[in-house]
Amino acid sequence: MHNDSSVAAQPANVLPETSGLMNGELTIGGCLVSDLVNTYGTPLHIYDEAGLRAQMRRLVDGMRSRWPRSEVLFASKAAPFVAMYAIAAEEGMAIDVAGQGEIELALAAGVDPARMYFHGNAKTDAEITRAVELGVGTIIIDSIDEIDRLDRLVPTGHVQHCLIRVNPGVDAETHESMNTGGSKSKFGLPLEAVVAQIERLRDHERIAIDGVHVHIGSQILNVAQFAQAVDALADVGGVDTYDLGGGLGVAYVADETAPSVDDYLDTLIDAARRNLPADAKLLIE
Repeated sequence: MHNDSSVAAQPANVLPETSGLMNGELTIGGCLVSDLVNTYGTPLHIYDEAGLRAQMRRLVDGMRSRWPRSEVLFASKAAPFVAMYAIAAEEGMAIDVAGQGEIELALAAGVDPARMYFHGNAKTDAEITRAVELGVGTIIIDSIDEIDRLDRLVPTGHVQHCLIRVNPGVDAETHESMNTGGSKSKFGLPLEAVVAQIERLRDHERIAIDGVHVHIGSQILNVAQFAQAVDALADVGGVDTYDLGGGLGVAYVADETAPSVDDYLDTLIDAARRNLPADAKLLIE
């Protein structure tokens, strides 16, 4: 169907994986974009399902081959709609949700609440209560205030598994609004505070701290910065799980070059082998 000699002339790094040209017209997944526009009108968002699934498999399989005890999370704030949640779950991904709206969308897609990781620095009491009632698998704690509220809201007889977010002090090379792990970021706790809270909650009957979480930002093209975030976790011991975050960048314009999944995973896992326990569970988003 595709005119392969013409495909090479397009800016392939910014187009969907299954895109091509047919008689000079752009195709995605073998469909003429002009036909889709004629059918659905404009503006029109077109998602390349085959390309999405292939990328998800690269991440899931790539992590498992490098670090068997691992999990890949779909960071659903990137595309919070029911079909996307379903595709991610079908490809073996757990789901990162931020807010009750994303929890409800994931539920509508058939996602098991136990496979959800509930993020966010502005969770309401109602959202925490709903997450606990549903059996959301893990809540990522973003502040000491949130610990106090969990202590109040998690009922007797229920054990809520949690991670605590570390602010690693890594200023990501991205737009300032997407820099979430720098020294001035509002997200997470300083390392020494995280270590203290892990110790304080070690014997808590209803809040189980499984490990820590770190996230330095979005649209990051310098993979070395992900390694810096992992280095910052070296002094967190005595925990089972390390969520290394996400934010791998993509090319938005033709002269940008995005890191490959292999480059990204190699960098992360090399840093994990230097800094983290060999038997730990690793998560990426």
